[in-house]
Amino acid sequence: MSSQQYQDNIATLRKKVEEAEAIVVGGASGMSAAAGYNWYQDDPMFRKYFNAFAEEYGIDSIFGGFYYKFLTEEERWAYLGTLINFVAEVPIGQPYKDLYDILRDKNYYILTTNQDTQFSQVFPEEKISAIQGDWTALQCSRPCHDGIYPYAEQAKELCTHIEGTKIPTDMVPKCPECGGPMELWVRSFVFLEGSKYKSEHEKYNEFLVKNQHKKILFLELGVGQMTPMFIKEPFWNMTYSWPDTYYITINPKDALLPEELNDKGLAIHKDIAQVLRDALNDKVKIGR
Repeated sequence: MSSQQYQDNIATLRKKVEEAEAIVVGGASGMSAAAGYNWYQDDPMFRKYFNAFAEEYGIDSIFGGFYYKFLTEEERWAYLGTLINFVAEVPIGQPYKDLYDILRDKNYYILTTNQDTQFSQVFPEEKISAIQGDWTALQCSRPCHDGIYPYAEQAKELCTHIEGTKIPTDMVPKCPECGGPMELWVRSFVFLEGSKYKSEHEKYNEFLVKNQHKKILFLELGVGQMTPMFIKEPFWNMTYSWPDTYYITINPKDALLPEELNDKGLAIHKDIAQVLRDALNDKVKIGR
């Protein structure tokens, strides 16, 4: 992509944002990766928080540890407690702050498959639907009841009791109702699709119904091809079917634009952090 093409893309992004009467953002793991939080790599951030587990078990990424088959619950919850504390403790990524400033005066809604709470730390709860859960919340693994429990503060305390890669047995979380094992409230075989889950979908659907006849921009940020059914494919279908819509996807690898949307969409194959920063700077210049 030439410098001129890139500048044209930034100008189109800014123009579509300004013209839109409603903006629907779809954010996935590429957004956090652009902020420096890559859940799939053995990098300095991973080593800072998870080095003991990397050395002991050969774990090479945050997700690798989440799916690792620890032999004991004491080891597993030492890792999960570290994971929850990591999510709660790391700073808000710059791309999230820039996106907030870009959308500040717009009618918008955010749909995300991210579970790292970065969006919810920046944007109002009523403007976000986290449809894959939240790394800082727990549920009963059975589940015996419809309850979601914040666990960030408890995880912080739990981490102070880690010895090597284990916690004391009496600190392993138990369900307050049945006394059984607890799980993180994130997408898994036991993911609780209860009232909280349903409310996330209801908020999003209400926004779509309310705004479907307006000029809508579907803005996709960091959505890969692992789970296209949650954001990517619905965005394509709505852009194709609804008359006054436009679709922009930003992703250095997976910015895909179907042929059917050539006249109603734009794929920007660049770093999300850089694109949002340049779009924000362009907005500031225009404002002056």
